[in-house]
Amino acid sequence: MASKPTQDFIPIKEIRDGIIILKDGSLRAILMTSAVNLALKSADEQQGTIYMFQNFLNSLDFSVQIIAQSRKLDIKPYLASLRARGEVVEEPLLQLQIREYVNFIKNFTDQINVMKKHFFVVVSLVPSGTSSGSSNPFSGIFGGNKEKTMNKEDFSENFSQLEQRVALVKSGLSRVGVRSSLLNNEESIELFYNIFNMGDGSSSLSIDD
Repeated sequence: MASKPTQDFIPIKEIRDGIIILKDGSLRAILMTSAVNLALKSADEQQGTIYMFQNFLNSLDFSVQIIAQSRKLDIKPYLASLRARGEVVEEPLLQLQIREYVNFIKNFTDQINVMKKHFFVVVSLVPSGTSSGSSNPFSGIFGGNKEKTMNKEDFSENFSQLEQRVALVKSGLSRVGVRSSLLNNEESIELFYNIFNMGDGSSSLSIDD
């Protein structure tokens, strides 16, 4: 029995202009967002932030998904750069301080898992006649596997609608104090690569100012 290629199990048809087009014809736009640390706010500020976020969600007439991705931070490249720096430093005392600092960081990260977190908001658009959905919050980024075609005219119309939704979400998040940035093609590919390769903790994703 011939095995199917991995691509057959991935419901993404293509990524165009930063927009994920699924095989069932639905679209997804992914915003990477900053976070708000409520613990650093006063009780009144916490209530105000929660109230604004509640109003933001209630103002939407379409579904969004909020995803938090946690991964163990790979500290090895940082330690390697410190060791390289220590090799070129001529000051003996500074060399010693760098070695001690490297040992401290290594021992600390060996005992405690230092996590790197990314936050995303997925904005969906399901064109008329398209059925898409999933009860799994992560697989919900995707959709069904029944492939449909989309011409340039359809994409342009759907892109315009999705763009309006993205602008509305970005505006609402901004009022809560959350910065957001729409992932482009390369960043979207990197995100999905990391999703399907959970052992790889590296990532260069960042929020544009």
